[in-house]
Amino acid sequence: MIEAREFIKEAGRNGIDFYAGVPCSFLTPLMNAVIGAPNARYVGATSEGEAVAIAAGAWLAGRKTAVMCQNSGLGNAVNPLTSLNWPARIPTLMIVTWRGEPGLGDEPQHELMGEITGALLDTMRVARAAFPAETPEVASRLEEACRYMELEQLPFAFVQAKGTVAKSKLDQAPVTARPRAEIAGTFSGREAPRRIDVLERINANAPAGAGLIATTGYCGRELYTLGDAARNFYVVGSMGGASAIGLGAALNSGREIIVLDGDGAALMKLGNLATIGAEAPENFTHIVLDNGMHESTGGQMTVSEGVDFAEIARASGYSHVVRSDSLSNLDEVLQSAFSAKGPRFVHVRVSPSKVENLPRPKVTPAEVARRFRDYLCGGERA
Repeated sequence: MIEAREFIKEAGRNGIDFYAGVPCSFLTPLMNAVIGAPNARYVGATSEGEAVAIAAGAWLAGRKTAVMCQNSGLGNAVNPLTSLNWPARIPTLMIVTWRGEPGLGDEPQHELMGEITGALLDTMRVARAAFPAETPEVASRLEEACRYMELEQLPFAFVQAKGTVAKSKLDQAPVTARPRAEIAGTFSGREAPRRIDVLERINANAPAGAGLIATTGYCGRELYTLGDAARNFYVVGSMGGASAIGLGAALNSGREIIVLDGDGAALMKLGNLATIGAEAPENFTHIVLDNGMHESTGGQMTVSEGVDFAEIARASGYSHVVRSDSLSNLDEVLQSAFSAKGPRFVHVRVSPSKVENLPRPKVTPAEVARRFRDYLCGGERA
């Protein structure tokens, strides 16, 4: 058994000081200690996939990260681990508990996952080792993990068995309710502008030095069509993860971060909005481009017609919330939003862009990630 502070201290020596996660009873001692550690930053996520995306955003802003979760939550993390971290080559240290370990006598819902945890990580090609259970193992195991992540630029997982970390008290400030913003703007009901035309206005009005994170699908491809740039991060896979990536980046960067989201993607991870509202990064703008459909997969309808995204953002604690469905006032809407204290939320109703022969980025996801990281860290310009 080790003391949590031993692990946190050694992780810090290796540069890992940003944590995101979802609780598990096996994680309690380590998570409690991380939350209270003066030299570590912890963000609690609403799902394991969100935690992986937040950590990816933090890595893009120059941090080394860890994600803590229960093995039963690995299912929520499979998507970003395989479709974001793998192609973009974004490393993070995964600390995954071993509920249902064979012979442990755990609850029945953990039995199958306990049997397949190692195989699942292997299938995802996430290298793994046992979480250090004795003090002399801490430094060597972390060095091994960090060496692998540096060489392969991929996640590495520690599988944590029950009772490997001594008890730690929780010292956590309560989450305070944020003031409710007034919602500005209305929908005119007229035909909505094309998404690519709205993206063009966002490009033109974005603050100097801002980073743009575009959700997967046509949104990112249209942003690329308007002009490839180091300030653009085109999200691949990990649908619904763009806003969480943006949160991780905003919390760790002095630059303005603008997330270009879609209605289907936002609906898939609505919990992200609650986390963003609670963390309240002032340099964060979340723009949902709502065409009511999954356009890149054939135009199947979403349920966004019956969803008031602005009200959800308001209830989640965003500081500035606005609606628009017209190009005529969009410049004014965007300039007002960008000048307000964040987090800001802009719900824009759009129509399909219908761009003929829409190109795909010719830069690889790994190249996009590294140039964006350089840009956020000050090494490149837009």
